[in-house]
Amino acid sequence: MYPLSYIEPVFRPPSEWKSLILQVTNGCSWNQCTFCEMYTAEQKKFRPKKTDQIEQELQSIAASGIPVHRVFLADGDAMMLPFNRLKEILLLIKQYLPQVTRVSSYCLPRNLKNKTVEQLHELSLLGLKLMYIGCESGDDQVLALVEKGETFESSLEALNKIKQAGMKSSVMILNGLGGPKYSQQHAVNSAKLMNAAQPDYLSTLVVSFPLGEERFAQGFNGEFRQLSQQELFQEMQWLLQELKLEKTIFRSDHASNYLVLKGILGQDKEKLLAQVNTALTAPSEVQLRQEWQRGL
Repeated sequence: MYPLSYIEPVFRPPSEWKSLILQVTNGCSWNQCTFCEMYTAEQKKFRPKKTDQIEQELQSIAASGIPVHRVFLADGDAMMLPFNRLKEILLLIKQYLPQVTRVSSYCLPRNLKNKTVEQLHELSLLGLKLMYIGCESGDDQVLALVEKGETFESSLEALNKIKQAGMKSSVMILNGLGGPKYSQQHAVNSAKLMNAAQPDYLSTLVVSFPLGEERFAQGFNGEFRQLSQQELFQEMQWLLQELKLEKTIFRSDHASNYLVLKGILGQDKEKLLAQVNTALTAPSEVQLRQEWQRGL
């Protein structure tokens, strides 16, 4: 247990379960996406953490003797910090935890607008190696409906910057985000975005509403409903059919997914499509998560 005091709740990508979660900001500066309730609690109002407080926490970790090899910069919006502040934080990590081999962070595409490729490359040299980008969709109409504040082009611009800076990107797409009405265009245009960006990692989650979908559905003028299991498989089939990736590690194994899919695209494309086709035509022949096994 790390000797740190967090402003709860704190979220991290599943793959960062062994990392030190270093809270350098609280909440999310955008916090308008209608599908996201991660930072809506009163105590999660956005604010950066002071650098001297971050340094004190790093000193505590170093003094504890707990081995730390990876650090994840929380909360959902660490990359909105100015370049100089991020550089300062990374230098502190190097100073107090020199054994750390990788630092990562969530990143909203808008957060990179005022950062140059050269600045991002410098951050990469200081240890910031991986960005988790919640693109959610590549369809501008769906993005507008859910108030993401991003477009196909803004997402692609950010992903290209990350690649040019020598960093890796892990992109998240939300299955079911457009409901049945926009399902196909959501899948097809998300694939187009991924084809243009060629991310290092791609994962899909199923949109879910643990606190209810009322807030989200308002943007759809009452026309939204969650996709059925079979409709989710159909959307996944459309997505995979359109994906033309070269060497992207693909995962659809989050707890929200009914069907677990893992592979490298494109070498495993046909295998993954066959699994989805079986789920569509003979669901009893594949292992699916039961409702009680699913979660956010």
